[in-house]
Amino acid sequence: MLTLRQLFLANNAQTTDFPLLLEFERAEGVYMYDTNGKAYIDLISGIGVSNLGHSNPVVINAIKEQLDKYMHLMVYGEYVQTPQVRFAEKLVSLLPDNLNSVYFVNSGTEAVEGALKLSKRYTGRSRIVACHNSYHGSTHGALSVMGNEEYKQAYRPLLPGIDFIRFNEPADLQTITQETACVIIETVQGEAGIRVPDKAYMMALRERCTQTGTLLIMDEIQAALGRTGKLFAFEHFDIVPDILMMAKALGGGMPVGAFISSNNIMGALKENPMLGHITTFGGHPVCCAAGLAALEVLLIDDLIAKVGAKESLFRQLLVHPSIREVRGKGLMLAVELESFAFNKKVIDRCIENGVVVDWFLHCSNSMRIAPPLIITEDEISKACGVILEAIEHFKP
Repeated sequence: MLTLRQLFLANNAQTTDFPLLLEFERAEGVYMYDTNGKAYIDLISGIGVSNLGHSNPVVINAIKEQLDKYMHLMVYGEYVQTPQVRFAEKLVSLLPDNLNSVYFVNSGTEAVEGALKLSKRYTGRSRIVACHNSYHGSTHGALSVMGNEEYKQAYRPLLPGIDFIRFNEPADLQTITQETACVIIETVQGEAGIRVPDKAYMMALRERCTQTGTLLIMDEIQAALGRTGKLFAFEHFDIVPDILMMAKALGGGMPVGAFISSNNIMGALKENPMLGHITTFGGHPVCCAAGLAALEVLLIDDLIAKVGAKESLFRQLLVHPSIREVRGKGLMLAVELESFAFNKKVIDRCIENGVVVDWFLHCSNSMRIAPPLIITEDEISKACGVILEAIEHFKP
């Protein structure tokens, strides 16, 4: 009889020739447990998903309660479903006044597709400005606005009319003109290795978009919901987007994404043609129930207030001659090492010793640090000890 690992390799589509092949049977808090009972600290939160850690009891109870009522009933936007309505109501109550219309989808890349369509439909324009080294997802539209040719060259032709600018470079903002439908930008660049822009740059970007009638789309698929030390990362820069995108942590571990705009802008999807954007499973009631519960836990437990101190502890502990820089905001950090080869050795040893870390698509010499927001000081110290031991083991 084939083992589960053999069946995985035989029947599940693979994304690389060298998957990690870790086999977990349960997870709780910041820990994941393999089939032998070995515990691993999840220092990447499933790539920014598990803000509350794993198996949060409030979220699980919300899922169970909704399962007893109903699951899928109809394609999104037709029936009044309590989990969707309450979740949207809560999100809108926490956002600026112009972000008052929520369109739920299934993932971050779907949020990107919806936001791009909305901006083109509302403005009547076709050109889009995106950033070099950006990452917005893997579907065709999202791939078109990715700023790394290595990951997109095999899938051309992609969307036409995309202009790329340098992230955090004010001179490039002149690329935005009255022909530009939207600028799509990560509030904090993720796969570029956690790049935090200057406040002055972000304010100039907002002003340029306003001047040209261009919609500003902010991608907070990784950065939203407390990860940077603010509920929404754009709050660091005293600006407000025209369209905000979220996913990952939004569902409390369940698959849900959203693009959010004003009622006026979002109304463009209702006519010429009607049903201008549709999704079957977007806003799935179980996912929305989980997302609302997760958001309420985040706020009630005041987890965001503790993010800054935890960032400081990581920075205090992660000091070594082989560490070139620790970049980022809150618990969205990158540890830069000398090369991908060295970084990969360190990552593999960390995993072997019970701490799961990772690298970045566009910055392979940097290590990703994005733990659940519930991580304790003792767990941070333990994880950093494992990282430093691995660096010391392989140092030149």
